[in-house]
Amino acid sequence: MSSEADHATPGFLVWRLSMKWRVAVDRAVAPLGLTHAQYSLVASLYGMHHAGLRPSQRQLADHTGLEPLYVSKLARALEAAGTVDRTRDPADPRAVRLSLTEDGQEVARRAIGVVHGVLDQLLGPLGGLDSPRTRAFSGELAALLGVSLEPRDGRAAGDAPARGPAHSTQKRSDQHHVDEEQS
Repeated sequence: MSSEADHATPGFLVWRLSMKWRVAVDRAVAPLGLTHAQYSLVASLYGMHHAGLRPSQRQLADHTGLEPLYVSKLARALEAAGTVDRTRDPADPRAVRLSLTEDGQEVARRAIGVVHGVLDQLLGPLGGLDSPRTRAFSGELAALLGVSLEPRDGRAAGDAPARGPAHSTQKRSDQHHVDEEQS
């Protein structure tokens, strides 16, 4: 991988790492009847419960970074498995509140322990889950996650600067040429 890393973009490496970690977590939590995405919900609900929170599906979607529709689908599957309770919010009948069942609490405890072991293994090159290098790496990742997806100058992503039609056409033509070279 070191020769690959020498020529790869940071985005490609982040993508490859996220895929590797997803596969590792999927394999680790499968014996508990969970997928990686379900683990994300169960572990988040576990932590939120211990913080005294009972989130809506929307709040859980915001917390996990998953799409609200996907969280709804996952929550229904976890409810069918007896892991999650879904109840209408009396203050807002459109909102569904989520909580772990008693069995869900146990599954979450076990899954969190298993995943911590996997993460400690995957973070071995940095000294493990609790190392100073891992804390620094986590800080760098958090900084990247904090970057807004909104364009800096108010233009839509991919729009050419307003410099006149000839310049805009030339820039698009140049970009097309660059894209062909990278293919």
